[in-house]
Amino acid sequence: MKKAFVIDTNLLLHDPNAMLRFEDNDVVLPITIIEELDRFKKQADVIGRNARQASRTLDKLRQQGHLTEGILLDSGGTLRVALCDKKILRELPAELEGDSADNAILAVALELKRHCQCPVVLVSKDINLRIKADALGLAAEDYKTDKVNVEGLYTGTGEVMVAAKEIEQLLKEGSLILNREFFPNQALTLIDSANPSHTALAVVDGASQRIVPLLKLPQSGISRIRPRNREQKFAFDLLLRDSIPLVTLVGKAGTGKTLLAIAAGLHKVADEKAYSRLLISRPVVPMGRDIGYLPGEVKEKLTPWMQPLYDNFDLIFGTQESSDKPRHWRRGHEELIEFGLLEIEPLTYIRGRTLPKQFFVVDEAQNLTPHEVKTILTRAGEGTKVVLTGDIDQIDNPYVDAASNGLSYVVEKFKRDPLAGHITLLKGERSDLAERAASLL
Repeated sequence: MKKAFVIDTNLLLHDPNAMLRFEDNDVVLPITIIEELDRFKKQADVIGRNARQASRTLDKLRQQGHLTEGILLDSGGTLRVALCDKKILRELPAELEGDSADNAILAVALELKRHCQCPVVLVSKDINLRIKADALGLAAEDYKTDKVNVEGLYTGTGEVMVAAKEIEQLLKEGSLILNREFFPNQALTLIDSANPSHTALAVVDGASQRIVPLLKLPQSGISRIRPRNREQKFAFDLLLRDSIPLVTLVGKAGTGKTLLAIAAGLHKVADEKAYSRLLISRPVVPMGRDIGYLPGEVKEKLTPWMQPLYDNFDLIFGTQESSDKPRHWRRGHEELIEFGLLEIEPLTYIRGRTLPKQFFVVDEAQNLTPHEVKTILTRAGEGTKVVLTGDIDQIDNPYVDAASNGLSYVVEKFKRDPLAGHITLLKGERSDLAERAASLL
């Protein structure tokens, strides 16, 4: 049955094309949304860009007719801008007094419900607005177009019961074919059905679907880092395979996501010279209350945001360890930056760039929207490998959640693509305290 969807401003700030994604239903934009887009459009971040793009889309649509009368969309639905009836606004409960944007949106939805023959649904990413709508008798939903099922999110791993001779064949011949269906680049634990303690670790080759053993790692590890558990071995394997240009690593705090990615990137750039540069970036999203303006030049401003990355370099180069040499002699990553092998910058400057033959690590990717991740992946030039890391349970961006963030979205959309590989890291290796805190709190 055809429905009328009243949408909130935050949908357009999250996805500027959200107004066009309701198929053959009617989409209603309260006039207050236009005012809010005007307020956000001057921001330099992705929210400002989305506001400007949404405004341009509306300006293009209005050339087809009057927005207040409704414009026919290509999907078969209609879009119109609705004015707020002050009389309805005054009828709201005393607790909702005032002409705030949320109240105006509620008033438009209530008026539409009184006169519309079809079901009216308020769509917002604002949890409190959905609660208010429900209290007023309005149907309210979250924006679900880009949501994935977090409970069934692809882990990238699997266990397979096989005969002992099949494990021997894998180890001797270097490949194995099983008459079963696997995801491309899926990491597998082959278990001897007659002796469960007899196992082998392998990965599904994305191109041929043959099962091949994991790559052999140097005895000293990768950039002095050695995997401590099965999932970390799987992660290193995907990170070191040049045939897989997109790798996603998901896991709770302390599982080694960022450390493994940086270690593999350093090895590929400095040792194997398979890539021209290691580029590391992360979204500038604060945890909790922002500390406000930071003085100094760009490098000084970025230090608080990039310090977690510097900590990983200190661990890899051993510059955290005690030494008789002065601190400025133990520079670690700073020399790599001077030689042009390493670049660390915020994602703010990534739009418009082309990144050829680089090992590109995006840390804290759970704070990105699907639209932002698309922007990042489309920057990858010829020969570039992109690694997305993050913890979908630690999101600081108010516009996304575990089901709608860009990292989860990429994991689900690319799980059947031979160009991508994914691993969910399970065991924390930072310290016993960090692992216990991540599990209990």
